Amino acid sequence: MSLLVVGLSHRSAPVSVLERASLSADAKTKLLHDTLAAEPATEATVLATCNRIELYADVDKFHAGVAELSTLLAQHSGVALEELTPYLYVHYEDRAVHHLFSVACGLDSMVVGEGQILGQIKDALALGQELHSAGRLINDLFQQALRVGKRAHSETGIDRAGQSLVTFGLEQLALGTPVAEWARGKRALVIGAGSMSSLAAATLARVGVAEIAVANRTAERAERLAEILVASGTGVTALAIPMAEVADELTRVDVVVSCTGATGLVLTADDVLAAVAGGEGWAEPGLRPRIPGPQSPAGGVVRLTDPGSAPDSAPHAPVGLDTDVLARLVAAAEAGGRIADAGAARTISAPADAEADGCPVGLDGRSALTGVDANSLELHGTWADQGEAAAQRQPRRSARTQAHATDVRLALLDLAMPRDIDAAVHRIPGVRLVDIESLAEASADAPMAADVDAVRGIVAQEVAAFGAAQRAAHITPTVVALRAMAAEVVAMEVARLDGRLPDLDERQRAEVTQTVRRVVDKLLHAPTVRVKQLASEPGGAGYADALRELFDLDPQTVASVSRADAADPKNDDDPGRAS
Repeated sequence: MSLLVVGLSHRSAPVSVLERASLSADAKTKLLHDTLAAEPATEATVLATCNRIELYADVDKFHAGVAELSTLLAQHSGVALEELTPYLYVHYEDRAVHHLFSVACGLDSMVVGEGQILGQIKDALALGQELHSAGRLINDLFQQALRVGKRAHSETGIDRAGQSLVTFGLEQLALGTPVAEWARGKRALVIGAGSMSSLAAATLARVGVAEIAVANRTAERAERLAEILVASGTGVTALAIPMAEVADELTRVDVVVSCTGATGLVLTADDVLAAVAGGEGWAEPGLRPRIPGPQSPAGGVVRLTDPGSAPDSAPHAPVGLDTDVLARLVAAAEAGGRIADAGAARTISAPADAEADGCPVGLDGRSALTGVDANSLELHGTWADQGEAAAQRQPRRSARTQAHATDVRLALLDLAMPRDIDAAVHRIPGVRLVDIESLAEASADAPMAADVDAVRGIVAQEVAAFGAAQRAAHITPTVVALRAMAAEVVAMEVARLDGRLPDLDERQRAEVTQTVRRVVDKLLHAPTVRVKQLASEPGGAGYADALRELFDLDPQTVASVSRADAADPKNDDDPGRAS
């Protein structure tokens, strides 16, 4: 039997594929049940995080195992096999061990050195144990991975090579400002009360936010997290709110961190747009929203201010803009008094020498977006793109790189997979979104610490030690069976001696029995110790077969010893909670 891992991660697949391939709790359970039912696998567990989905199994056939595990991943993730296959990677035997140990140390994380993966590995092991899908190999492997990860963090400075996704995400939101300075006095909303959301809440409290609201579908968990935050000694004010009040809370907070297990969006672009438009200082009472319109030669814009007011200038379409599109845009605007694109409003930057009114949505774009709906996406998007091309402006940069921390009205950190927050919100003026995809882009340029080499050395040592231990353990049932056979021979000979010398007293009989046992033990000691040593070396698996052949051991007896050894609860150490 051999270890096989089939999976995909942020290194092999785009975020869009990872998002679609994410596994719910029920899907993970069904995946493991079906894996055990498959012919090549005898034990398995699944490691599923926001950045990876990996199925680990002990298989007896490599090619059949790869085909079966790949098919099962596709089936339970909901992504067609032909679409998933290009992003899958396969590791076998020692390479599979090396991969998991590297993952446990944070070497394969999006942010190198982050420690949250240890808790996720522990959860994967616990799931396998709970479902009885994790046997001797999976238990040994994952328990050792936890120990290797802890060793890497305690013996090296790998923590300096990166941070948790929460810390890294907050740094991205702060846009170069020290996080403690950026967070000081802010109000935050944390959506979710799981391990990652709890870490986010604790981090926000530590860096100095003034108030944290916690929303979760299970009210008791939100309340418990709020109580922990209050008792943390950071001085933060914390309260739990119902999920139904999230939309209202958005208008009062400065920062939102979301990480739930929801399969759909928790915050839509319309939710965020309504919040920033309705928040204090963002709405202009008594005025209708300014409508993005065509630029006049003088740089004025067609806009609606008071109901019934005339436009500032006659509508002259910029060169290259379809006049029919423009007419439909203006008609829709006048009919509804608003322009929208499902929250993904496209803004056009004015030239440096243009006046403020030269920008179709204003330089800040805020009032133009008040009260939008989702009816004009194609219309407005076409207008914006054509207008931008016609004006021959510089290539548009992502709104994620244009903003400055002081310009951000609402900062959003989405750590969920699939995403909790509509990716379109980053186009809303005054809103900054950092999600898994943008974190991947940012971390690609992050410097590697020198300690990474030290961790790689630890991983190499531990992989070699684990392989040696597994190979030695593979021969142990054969050695045990050999000793059991020897003990049986001793017992038979002592019984025969009793028949031939019935006059021996108990003391004499015990002395003879002990002498025979010592002779047998001494004869077996050197070869059994040596065969364990040889078996622990690469290529040593054949020694067990040789031993069974030389001593004519019953394969069924060896197998029964293996089963009994694997079922011994003393052999399953409690891995403890990863820290």
